[in-house]
Amino acid sequence: MDGAINGIFYGYSWYLDMCARSWDALVEDDYQAVMPLPFRQKCGVRYLFQPFFIQQLGVFSRRSLSGEVTRRFLDAIPSSFRYLDYQMNTYNVLPSDHPLVAGRGITYELDLIAPYEQLRAKYSSNTKRNLKKAEKKGVFLTPHGRPEEIITAFRQNRGSRGIPFREYDYQILKHLIYAGIHRGMVTLKSAYTADNNFCAGIVFFKSHKKAVWLFSGATPEARENGAMAMLVDSFIRENASKEMVLDFEGSSDPNLARFYQGFGSEECVFLQIRKNRLPLLLKPAINTYLYLRKVL
Repeated sequence: MDGAINGIFYGYSWYLDMCARSWDALVEDDYQAVMPLPFRQKCGVRYLFQPFFIQQLGVFSRRSLSGEVTRRFLDAIPSSFRYLDYQMNTYNVLPSDHPLVAGRGITYELDLIAPYEQLRAKYSSNTKRNLKKAEKKGVFLTPHGRPEEIITAFRQNRGSRGIPFREYDYQILKHLIYAGIHRGMVTLKSAYTADNNFCAGIVFFKSHKKAVWLFSGATPEARENGAMAMLVDSFIRENASKEMVLDFEGSSDPNLARFYQGFGSEECVFLQIRKNRLPLLLKPAINTYLYLRKVL
């Protein structure tokens, strides 16, 4: 993974071990290219799935990637996987009419190579208003917040609105963050009110010249004081002029999409792969599974 031209931390074995528990991989030419395959088995049925906290997988390669390479790996997925629900990475391309392409996910990326002043000049007027609001209300930031505060804020607010995380998933998330901190891959930023109360936090996971907004949590007060905008702006300011891309990880929520775009980020597409090899009687069950997997 370290030498892959499109490598990202999602594909590290230790990260997959924590998120997926069971996974295999397709390997080509002595690990010149690899495709991780996280899977589960229920009632004797093995299926490929996209674990929580992993937005993109697909083919990772030390050499240039083409549609032919992507197609070759997809064709090699064993037929023993009776259902495929899987997301490729932004470097993996296929023709739009490929039978496994079920959709296109959207993430938002911002290249930080320019000086901060140039990056800020592309902020939307709403983003700039939120930054002024945060300053006026006395919001302050610290890199020494606790992951538990961010997770708790998410659970009590956005996480209480039907998002299908279990207690087990939150425990995995906490362990992921601490494992990333231990490896020097995590930047954690927290915002506090003028009264020293936690109101928002973001976990950025970094590898391969990319920083991914992995997780965040905010209290209702953060929606009024501009804390989230201040957190993102602080990260951009600290990493401006570096050879780094900030990946906001996208969202199906149009409000979040507008927030990400407000910093000058641009849409990037990744392919969603789906294949149903199950008997007809089991299809309603898998449709229920897909509905529950949606995270707004």
